[in-house]
Amino acid sequence: MFKSKVAMAVVWPLLVLLLSGSSRTVRAADDEHEYTVVEMRSLQLMNATCYGHKVTSPHNRTWLPLNLLHGPCSASSNDATPSLDDLFLQDQQRIGDIHWRLSDDGVGGNQGNRRPPGKISQTNVQNVPAAPFHVGNQQNTASSSKGSQLSIDPAATGGGGQSSLPGVVQMLLLDTASDVPWVQCVPCPIPPCHPQTDVFYDPTRSSTYAPFSCNSPACTQLGPYANGCVNNQCQYRVTYPDGSSSSGTYISDLLTINPTNAISNFQFGCSHVEQGRFDNQTAGIMALGGGSESLVSQTALTYGNAFAYCIPPTPSYKGYFLLGVPSVAASRYMVTPILRNPQVPTFYRVLLRDITVAGERLNVPASVFAPGSVLDTRTVFTRLPPTAYQALRAAFRSSMTMYRSAPPKGAFDTCYDLTGVGTVRLPKIALVFDRNAVVEIDPSGILYDGCLAFVPNRNDNMPGVLGNLQQRTIEVFYNVGGGAVGFRRGVC
Repeated sequence: MFKSKVAMAVVWPLLVLLLSGSSRTVRAADDEHEYTVVEMRSLQLMNATCYGHKVTSPHNRTWLPLNLLHGPCSASSNDATPSLDDLFLQDQQRIGDIHWRLSDDGVGGNQGNRRPPGKISQTNVQNVPAAPFHVGNQQNTASSSKGSQLSIDPAATGGGGQSSLPGVVQMLLLDTASDVPWVQCVPCPIPPCHPQTDVFYDPTRSSTYAPFSCNSPACTQLGPYANGCVNNQCQYRVTYPDGSSSSGTYISDLLTINPTNAISNFQFGCSHVEQGRFDNQTAGIMALGGGSESLVSQTALTYGNAFAYCIPPTPSYKGYFLLGVPSVAASRYMVTPILRNPQVPTFYRVLLRDITVAGERLNVPASVFAPGSVLDTRTVFTRLPPTAYQALRAAFRSSMTMYRSAPPKGAFDTCYDLTGVGTVRLPKIALVFDRNAVVEIDPSGILYDGCLAFVPNRNDNMPGVLGNLQQRTIEVFYNVGGGAVGFRRGVC
């Protein structure tokens, strides 16, 4: 009996020790799956160094480098950190326009049906992605003028740094929520045009340039973007949510992506007059929306009505844009259907079903997400239905109790004082889309300037908008012809 008690006295502490060690191991494993430890310097809004691509560039025949404007990886960088107030204003104007166009009052998306535009923003720090395209066919030599210098990024030309491609490089904003591509064209006095880093495209120097006549099918099909006729040349006009606009002649010319891929007779706006303020680092906008005028629709037969991009985590890295279907196994994507409204074909909407925080679903009622969410490259911060946002905020706050809270910053109401903090332990956040497509957000899309980087809509009846901050490091593949969007994490 005495021996038995001794044995139990020895075995019991060992058993407790083993069990407690096992418990700590399980908790550590759970913690690894539910939280991520991030170095604060990796979330810095601005860094003086461009580190290039974080991963090997994809082997795709239509690949182009992509960067965030005004960072060290852009053609003409500056050190100004984007103002939160400017970004909130820019976003709010754009969000308001998307909501209006999808509302009962604005259905149809025609520019004539649009609500009065907002006040023109005076900021040119946009925090949005852009990529270089070659426009026109003028041949260039080493002795050519500045307009012939095509070297923007060695990655765009196979690493050589000097391009032999025809035309002039034009850095264009990538816009998934507009339909008409355009670039500034000579003559383009400043004002009403804006200064740009790239040389101006001069159609008279390109033998493949052709304006559309007013009775041409391309002109008659412009619909709400048609703007009359001048000297039997078709005129266009595009307006944007902040009240800015571009107008000029609707033309076609050669668009070159790389040495093996060029698009003949590409249709776009040749902009001679602008209203408002456009970014000096860009020459125009590459529209990627679902309308018939966009790059994607024009090239559907050649490139399969598909495109993809990966936006880098910060302006200190590069991402990419590609036209066509990526050469990646379909099994590597989380796939969800595209919701299309025939009356507003521009937008790509997806259906959010739930959100997870630290591995736990919020169990938001399905009706809250019923209006869908628009994917938009030019909105920065994701907008959620208020019911979903409140659940997200509560779960996030309960996971961040070890950090001291800070006053709100504009539309951000959940902020922390991380002064002197080297690393931060963030709960993992994932968006759960229709068909159980679970997409984990990169830490750069969770915390912005020390705050939870989501904003609520005014009510649950408004569609959400998935901004570019929450899309970062993820390859977003738009299989427009197949009616689906695929997400692949950790790509750039």
